[in-house]
Amino acid sequence: MDEHPSARRPGGRSARVRAAVHQAVTELVAERGYGNFTVADIAARAGVADTSIYRRWGNLEALAMEVTVDRLTTESSMPDTGSLARDLRAYAAQAARDMNGPNGLALLRTILALIDTGADGERTRDRFLAERVEQIQRMLDRATARGENTPDVLQVVDIILAPMYTRTLFGTGPLTDEYVDILVDRLLSIGAVR
Repeated sequence: MDEHPSARRPGGRSARVRAAVHQAVTELVAERGYGNFTVADIAARAGVADTSIYRRWGNLEALAMEVTVDRLTTESSMPDTGSLARDLRAYAAQAARDMNGPNGLALLRTILALIDTGADGERTRDRFLAERVEQIQRMLDRATARGENTPDVLQVVDIILAPMYTRTLFGTGPLTDEYVDILVDRLLSIGAVR
């Protein structure tokens, strides 16, 4: 049976195949690390033919890039509490939950591994960063519209996200609620946010 009929239905088999393949990639990255499995391994775990993966994604790098960017865009939601300080706390707490989750470290390691694949990997990194920046900017724009003083996007990245990524990648400490609050307090204390 053709997995890609000419008139695609929203959902249906194509969506199930995509979801199964994405889940297989996520699990294999978490278990083995990126670069330590093949398209055949993904196909076996997802219950599809490897030709289906090649036909749809072309190669392992393109599939991994899609999975990585898709995870970021579907898991991250921007809080809107009516206060930038509360929004920052909710956003940082969600980012920590994502990183502490079963696939958080695998996602970050995949991004780093993909960067080494050349221009396509660098584009994935750029898409990942652009998505984060866009999410944060929307939150900051709402705060500005409410008349609040706001930091710039890079302050949020440098003071809140970068230390969490570092702890996650290098295992230098847990992302506890207390630690996340310290990061947000640090940003709030520089006077850019009231």
